[in-house]
Amino acid sequence: MPEAKTRRAVARDKREGKSASTQAGEFVREEIEHVREGKHGVQNTKQAIAIGLSKARRAGIDVEPGDSASPEVKKKARKDIAKGRKKTAAAKRPAAKRSAGAKKALKTASKKTAKKAVSRTALSKQAKKAASKRTAADRSAAAKKAARTKGPAKRSAAAKKAARTRKQAS
Repeated sequence: MPEAKTRRAVARDKREGKSASTQAGEFVREEIEHVREGKHGVQNTKQAIAIGLSKARRAGIDVEPGDSASPEVKKKARKDIAKGRKKTAAAKRPAAKRSAGAKKALKTASKKTAKKAVSRTALSKQAKKAASKRTAADRSAAAKKAARTKGPAKRSAAAKKAARTRKQAS
């Protein structure tokens, strides 16, 4: 179950017209925090991201899997999205044994490797790898949309930060 803080952040992102992937990012962030706190482990960075995306889809955010995703991942994403669209409480409650099994598997994952998997360097490496797979036009379009949906106060802050960065570089 997502935390109230995460649900509020997602609602705010939705109101501001941000993309589904941005909204899902809040769930991924929550999952990374859980791993850092030691609530459970993960084997690698991608697993933490996958858990967050699955939670987002089950919460009703229509995040489509990537084109390069495997058929298994696409099938799981379809199931999660369908589950997110159902509004009954009974439909959202997982089977107790399944839930316990999944929790146990995550708990037994090494905490040491889990911390490495969600470290700043690991997340940075993952982000760079994901970005390198996208075309320049795609990255540019995403940046333009981000600038549009940022809002005047945050746009101003971003411009000031950019100016500071340019000043430091010279």
